[in-house]
Amino acid sequence: MANKKRVQTVKEEYDVALIGGGVLSATFGLMLHLLEPEWSIVGFERLPKVAKESSNPWNNAGTGHSGLCELNYSTEHEDGTVTSEKALRVNEQFQISREMWSSFVERGILGDPETFITPTPHMSFVNNPWDVEFLRKRWESLRDNPLFANMEFSEDPEQLEKWAPMLMRGRDKNESVAATYDPTGTDVNFGSITRQFFHYLEYHGVKVQTSQEVTNLKQNLDGTWEITLKNRMPKKERLVDERVVKAKFIFVGAGGYALKLLQNAGLKEVDGYGLFPVGGAFLSTTDPQFVADHNVKIYGKPPVGAPPMSNPHLDARRINGARSVLFGPYASTNPKFLKWGSVTDLFSILRPHNIVPMLSVARDNLDLVAFLLSMIFMTPGKKNRTLKEFAPRADLRDFRMIEAGQRAQIIKPSKEQGGTLEFGTEIISSADGTIAGVLGASPGASTAVPIMFDLFERCFPDKFEDWKERIKTVIPSFGTDLAQNPEAAYQSMARTSKILKLNEPVRPAGVGDTTAVPATQAN
Repeated sequence: MANKKRVQTVKEEYDVALIGGGVLSATFGLMLHLLEPEWSIVGFERLPKVAKESSNPWNNAGTGHSGLCELNYSTEHEDGTVTSEKALRVNEQFQISREMWSSFVERGILGDPETFITPTPHMSFVNNPWDVEFLRKRWESLRDNPLFANMEFSEDPEQLEKWAPMLMRGRDKNESVAATYDPTGTDVNFGSITRQFFHYLEYHGVKVQTSQEVTNLKQNLDGTWEITLKNRMPKKERLVDERVVKAKFIFVGAGGYALKLLQNAGLKEVDGYGLFPVGGAFLSTTDPQFVADHNVKIYGKPPVGAPPMSNPHLDARRINGARSVLFGPYASTNPKFLKWGSVTDLFSILRPHNIVPMLSVARDNLDLVAFLLSMIFMTPGKKNRTLKEFAPRADLRDFRMIEAGQRAQIIKPSKEQGGTLEFGTEIISSADGTIAGVLGASPGASTAVPIMFDLFERCFPDKFEDWKERIKTVIPSFGTDLAQNPEAAYQSMARTSKILKLNEPVRPAGVGDTTAVPATQAN
């Protein structure tokens, strides 16, 4: 006789439930706990530990995304001009994250900064004449902004070799090259931040329950939610196989599974939305000489026809005190939405309302599909040539391939095209403000803090005005447009760099000191 499923009915009730054990849920839960310490909060993660998916340091490049090196954050127009609004916006958002982390270090919520962030200059590199001109224009579009006052531009191979020896050693001296360099860049261990945040929450009475997978979300007539949980612990350790708990508000920070859960909850706001899954991998080396000579993150331009997410980059990493260098990303087609997901993930989100947008994206992005397929069948020789374009003297035999996290890029409905593929993150919330989630990928982790404040304002409008003053005690520049306020931008960067042990910014020209040091062009 088959064992009867053991189901526990609703007994637990919470004010807030967090779905997903990554940096977004950890940030949302911690900030909400500090603002409303009397609220009961619970977290659910389907894996045995938190920070095992995209927040895991080995599942991402660790770039503190701030627009300093990501060339796809700037746009080249038909008339040849270059604008960089997205780079400015992302940088300002990252400064907000830095301010919160700094305050948490001072309060003891986060430990020594070296456990989660290290100074790592950011560079952009190009090696053909037309891209050299693009990079110069990009630098010119940014250099007068206070957030980018530290950025330098150079076409001098000797200067580039000082910045990044492994980039230039062995390179053809006749090659047209250029780079920008910003010493205020960072390498971030989002897994460490996530674990430290959840540890603090648990110490202060917030339950974080692992091996608990959310399988159903149902809203009651009173607006509260019933959450059905499948117990993924080994059978001998289970008390029940399935249980149902209740919450007044739900935050879905479940990465690639967020859309499926929001669909399950019946949100009309996600009608027409789909996802395009992309697997990833990196080459990694701990070769002592290579690691010693490379302490920067270098981003290039993607190949013609390749998606923005395929920007090649050579990254210095520091994970749990150990140094390494990653090169990639090597994309692949994979139907999973999470690294530890299912091959049926892609089919699980199909609905009548999103079939047309998803088919339209497939039709309009055949070049992307072809590019991903080419990556799957890339030979060792091709991988070696790709690596040597960035580091001419690198030896593929010193590297090993590691599987990275999964990306689930957003597909949005479009009246004109049927559907469009979006690169970035998007906040989704219900009309009544009782459930919200985040879709998409990079730069989500780096901009987690401003994302949370956007959600607070949407979902807790009656509380948000009262919260603003308390938020300012954690983030002094909250409500200030740093991109338009040189003094505030400098003060924010100077303060956080001191607390987080990062490279100090230069004082922009005209900001409170007659000895100001402007950004320079090294040629």
